[in-house]
Amino acid sequence: MTMLHDILEFNKAFVENNQYERYKTTKFPDKKLIVLSCMDTRLVELLPNAMNVKNGDVKIIKNGGAIVSHPFGSIMRSILVAVYELNSEEICVVGHYDCGMQSLDSNSLLQKAVERGASEETLMTLEHAGIDLQSWLKGFNTVEEGVKTSVDMIKHHPLLPKNVSVHGLIIDPETGKLDVLVDGYEHT
Repeated sequence: MTMLHDILEFNKAFVENNQYERYKTTKFPDKKLIVLSCMDTRLVELLPNAMNVKNGDVKIIKNGGAIVSHPFGSIMRSILVAVYELNSEEICVVGHYDCGMQSLDSNSLLQKAVERGASEETLMTLEHAGIDLQSWLKGFNTVEEGVKTSVDMIKHHPLLPKNVSVHGLIIDPETGKLDVLVDGYEHT
């Protein structure tokens, strides 16, 4: 059986047994908080529990490294939607120690893409079209740098209200301990 079939089989029982009922909430975050975190598998359950948030409390946005790489990309758009349409009032950017985005080697990633079917011609076409694949696939040197850069880009976005606090945290993926890197209340 494939992964999709396993998921659909489980889902059928999940719905038939009304297991969804304990997750019912609205689209508005009860704690009026947005959490931008890394997609790391260790954080799926650890991060919400370490932050004392449950289903319905926060808007969670995940991507590799909790990076806001472009001020007008999909991450920033999601943050602005959560602020203006879903009544969020604070933002926590949560990076983590031992992050795979730290010192990500874009050359290695591109080589793996070629090995899995991306053609050299495609890479050349993208480069000639002005896409800097090296920069686009770049991570960060330290998790602190990554979090601070994302916090700075969010906080200084021209469409973000000045009264929205933007915090920067780093979580230990082994223990769940949170370290404050940027206290957004001090910078509001």
